[in-house]
Amino acid sequence: MTGAGGFVGRHLVARLEREGWQVTGLTRRDVDLADPVAGAAAVRAADPDVVFALAAGRAKGTPAERAATVAVNTSPWLVDALPDRCRTVVRLGSSTEYAAASVPLAEDAPLEPRGFFGATKAAGSLLVQAAAAERGVRAAVLRAFQVYGPGDHPTRLVPVVMAAARGGGTVDLPARLSRRDWVWVGDVVEACLRAATDDGLPPGVVLNIGTGVQTSTEELVATAERVTGRPIATAPGAHPGRGWDTADWVCDPALARRLLGWEPTVDLPEGLARTWATG
Repeated sequence: MTGAGGFVGRHLVARLEREGWQVTGLTRRDVDLADPVAGAAAVRAADPDVVFALAAGRAKGTPAERAATVAVNTSPWLVDALPDRCRTVVRLGSSTEYAAASVPLAEDAPLEPRGFFGATKAAGSLLVQAAAAERGVRAAVLRAFQVYGPGDHPTRLVPVVMAAARGGGTVDLPARLSRRDWVWVGDVVEACLRAATDDGLPPGVVLNIGTGVQTSTEELVATAERVTGRPIATAPGAHPGRGWDTADWVCDPALARRLLGWEPTVDLPEGLARTWATG
């Protein structure tokens, strides 16, 4: 598994180990995935039956950082490094690979990535699909929407909101309306496992992983106040926002339901309550 030290990766490793899988997790401490020679050698040494490709780079402040992010998010060497015995690659993509739309996004929505990160994720998804088809390896791309839960990076919105509820800080709100489809990390992990073990999935399939419900930043804060029982101060308009923020960003999860039998099991109030309970 690449990206084993990341947010979703840590949850997936824990789930796999509980279920008796033998996991070789690659993190930034283990190997530089921006180095194709080192990355390929690490994958060959792992000799996997199944690969979960979860690594994601985001740095883009300098030309060197941008080049490294492209290398990590596309990993064009990955499929070629797989042993013949490997049957499946599950890639965790991103909803930022899609163009903005005022309707729920299905898998046939146009690819018009939102920002540099989305562009590299889209390129990586296409490369994995093409390389896997040439090798005869089954690949599945899971385009996750806004994943949240315990252990997320402290600068992400949900950890910031929880920290404000716990310590009395202030949550900066964007000036314009921003909605997202928030999907519980455990549900994303479940989708990864199902995609890895379902040999009936079409090769190269893309599946959206989300809830079909979108929530604004203001609504999320209000929900957090209810589940924590704490007041949360906000500063409207204080957050600069992101170029890809939009008033509509929601998943159509029908295909994942039909092909995987997957659907979200934890709604936002329950997920925020579970996140709060972890401290």
